[in-house]
Amino acid sequence: MEIKDILKQDIERAIQGAVAAGELPDGTYPAVVLEVPPQKEFGDFSTNIAMQSARVAHKSPRDIAQAILKHISQDHITKTDVAGAGFINFFVKSDVIYDTLRQALAAGEAYGQKAERPDDYIQVEYVSANPTGLLHVGHGRGAAYGSALVNLLRADGYKVDAEYYINDAGKQIDNMALSVNARYMELLGKPSEFPENGYHGQDIIDTAQALIDWKGDFFLSLPETERIPFFKEYALCEKLDGLRKTLNRFNVHFDTWFSERSLHKGKIQAAIKQLQADGKIYEKDGALWLKSTECGDDKDRVVVRDNGEGTYLAADIAYHRDKCDRGFKEIIDIWGADHHGYVARVKAALQLLGYDPDKMTVLLLQMVALFRDGELVKMSKRTGESVTLDELLDEVGVDAARYFFLMRSLDSQLDFDINLAASKSNDNPVYYIQYAHARIHSIFNQVKEAGVTLGDWSQVDFTPLTTERELELIKKIGEYPEEISVAAAHRAPHRIARYLYELAGLFHSFYKQGRIIGVESNLQQARLGLITAVGLVLRSGLGILGISAPDKM
Repeated sequence: MEIKDILKQDIERAIQGAVAAGELPDGTYPAVVLEVPPQKEFGDFSTNIAMQSARVAHKSPRDIAQAILKHISQDHITKTDVAGAGFINFFVKSDVIYDTLRQALAAGEAYGQKAERPDDYIQVEYVSANPTGLLHVGHGRGAAYGSALVNLLRADGYKVDAEYYINDAGKQIDNMALSVNARYMELLGKPSEFPENGYHGQDIIDTAQALIDWKGDFFLSLPETERIPFFKEYALCEKLDGLRKTLNRFNVHFDTWFSERSLHKGKIQAAIKQLQADGKIYEKDGALWLKSTECGDDKDRVVVRDNGEGTYLAADIAYHRDKCDRGFKEIIDIWGADHHGYVARVKAALQLLGYDPDKMTVLLLQMVALFRDGELVKMSKRTGESVTLDELLDEVGVDAARYFFLMRSLDSQLDFDINLAASKSNDNPVYYIQYAHARIHSIFNQVKEAGVTLGDWSQVDFTPLTTERELELIKKIGEYPEEISVAAAHRAPHRIARYLYELAGLFHSFYKQGRIIGVESNLQQARLGLITAVGLVLRSGLGILGISAPDKM
């Protein structure tokens, strides 16, 4: 059990002891929350439980704190004090700190990660970009965040299914086929009218050229009723293959690729029939309307137009109904911020279908602004359009791109400094973290060359680790398991990014002052154990973020 959990239990027992002694009234006291104080003089851990309990105990927080401390166990702490309005600060015994290091080394690569809980089954659907073109930088942030969230939830014991929703039905796919047809004709010198809502990107021209390279002008011999449907399927397969290649390159992988077309084989009609049978749809002006205002939407929504065509909402209703029927405990959708108005209507539809709308969580992705040399970058140099994810990866690399996308919370706009991300210096945060891991590997190479034999960590004496930097490193390692749990609970991979940067900073400070080669044997073994634990935590955290942990740089 981690020291933080032990202290929480000690505090809970102390509250019970104070109640039993009549020093605090009986009641339902809030959960104990422990934090690491921002300043060392405030101890190793601090809690505001006394302030949180004031309404229950009807006493001042400082009086509550003193009552708790009268009954606190001294097994794991050297001293306590009450600060400010009623914060309780704890100073942990050194042997408890060393136990943290032993636990990390004993757990190895599994340190901080929980066993899978099959009942906690979550689906995360993300990216889901229309397969009508290339992935752009905005998609990249969603891809990095979604994949890191999946890794984080799995590290915290959740069973997770990662899903990509393929928008392979509807007018956008039809317009893509018409666009390819128009470009095919143009490249062969034939007159052609470009569709009004067509796609003008270079990738459409590339698709048309690929058709010519393959079959020349053969497709001119086909009537449009055959040629355009063929172009639709060809382009769709090509674009999806391109999406998969880019995502694989970016360390983004999906368990399920869900086709929108599958919804048009009865699932949309079944959802609408259920809503009609339950009186949740009405007819007006020849269209079918969902009574979404009954569940908090600002107006009712059309699900079937007056021409009999279903709206995008109809497909989304069927899709989320299908998700709920697949048995997930929670479904998480990651959408662009411009879709914020869509949340209420989909949740309303779920509620009208009889599902708990709180089962669905929508996380909104804010915009990314690219900067190079201090100037805002809006357009791709190659195509004159939005910068593609592949172009960014070519310039800064996968690891830097992922870290920069992940180092800020999802709900904040991200300014992405291309120059900094591409730099090989300690000013680049991902380089700084990876360099810590490479340094540890370099130390072990030196140790091996010196003929030093590594001890059995369970038998090593860690009490020689007494410097401030050594103890800070151990404490930081001890924070990792809870950091995973808190980050998972808040759906916040950026917390892991920040934690790794702080851990790397502590290690670099230790490295500058803590020699390993040429020191006394017991101290050497203890320090080797310490950096082994730092290395395994760095690898684990970088793995959650989908970033490599290089052995040399």
